[in-house]
Amino acid sequence: MDTELMNMENRRVVVIGGGVAGSLLAKSLQFLADVTLVDPKEYLEIPWASLRAMVEPSFGERSVINHRDYLSNCRVITSRAINITDKEVLTAEGRTLVYDYLVIATGHLYSVPKTRTERLSQFEAENEAIRSARSILIIGGGPTGVELTGEIAVDFPEKEVTLVHYGSRLMQFIGQKASNKTLGWLKSKRVEVKLEQSVNLDSAASDGSKTYQTSGGETIKADCLFLCTGIPLGSAWLKETFLKDKLDIHGRLMVDKNLRVKDHSNIFAIGDITDIPEIKQGYLAQKHAEVAAANLKLLMAGGKEIKMATYEPPRSIKAIVSLGRREAVAQLPFTTTIGHVPGLIKSRDLFVGKTRKRLGLDPHIVHD
Repeated sequence: MDTELMNMENRRVVVIGGGVAGSLLAKSLQFLADVTLVDPKEYLEIPWASLRAMVEPSFGERSVINHRDYLSNCRVITSRAINITDKEVLTAEGRTLVYDYLVIATGHLYSVPKTRTERLSQFEAENEAIRSARSILIIGGGPTGVELTGEIAVDFPEKEVTLVHYGSRLMQFIGQKASNKTLGWLKSKRVEVKLEQSVNLDSAASDGSKTYQTSGGETIKADCLFLCTGIPLGSAWLKETFLKDKLDIHGRLMVDKNLRVKDHSNIFAIGDITDIPEIKQGYLAQKHAEVAAANLKLLMAGGKEIKMATYEPPRSIKAIVSLGRREAVAQLPFTTTIGHVPGLIKSRDLFVGKTRKRLGLDPHIVHD
């Protein structure tokens, strides 16, 4: 067993991407292999908690976590991966990393600063923009736009909030019933919701005003604007690598049931970048990390591939979308509900304490 452990510790595992999937996998393997995490930022951000931090900046103290705080035995390289071969990863700064196993977890391409301090400052600036605004325009009626609207409507009920969505209903990834309940809740909070419309952002930029024109011919005045539309996948760089043929038409990496990239026995992909037919949600990305970590442990220990764990996507869509601090809308396998009961599950802490605990950190206290 000691020899087996020594062999595992000599295995070089490179993880590209420090989001919820990549960070958890690196954490799981850091004492079992020679692990390197490559990420353009110095921290893990719990993405579903960021909207709360915009209305309560101190919330970000727990949801933005330096990689070094939970990776005590892992090499962390703050850079972008720009190329990979069947043996190496090349970073933007020109560093070459040799690997035995590679995990790609680059998710979506968020535009965030390099350091935790800078990210927390962004929350402060966004909070100040919300506080000083009389009217706020939010574009995009997916879960991000709806949750941000809910946070602002609850914490700042005096604000005039308008939500514009191009679709015929909010949050089209879930059922009609949940969409309708959410629309009713937003209207009860005096949010003006405009469906089947888009906003011409250039209409305000051209004359320096804060007046926007919609595709329906309406005029919206807003002191503050938040764009919550689709964020591109973090896979464009792979189109110039030897894995370019493993991307589907949407830019997602094609994986097998063991979460290995098709036709590559030592390369895994986890999280939002995969082509698994499921809604891209944080808790599912964490499940990807658990399956991939189990398989890597097995392979590094010389186990048989037939014993590898498989990932099965959920058969039905399960989603909980928070609506402020106390309420939420939940679509579960057998029911759809809205209000304080689903809010008790998610909305108070947004699973931040639970996520911190999985990383081996205190769920409540932040140590500088």
